[in-house]
Amino acid sequence: MSNAVHDIPRQQDEEVAELKLKTMGIKIDKLSKEQKHYITDYAAGT
Repeated sequence: MSNAVHDIPRQQDEEVAELKLKTMGIKIDKLSKEQKHYITDYAAGT
């Protein structure tokens, strides 16, 4: 693998981020299904 930035699947990225935060003693909330839908549905507006 070259010394560069590589794209990885979103699920893997989120898992790595969660594990990193856990090792630092930081816990974040999970989005509800409604929140996930809202942030990806541009028709809903703000």
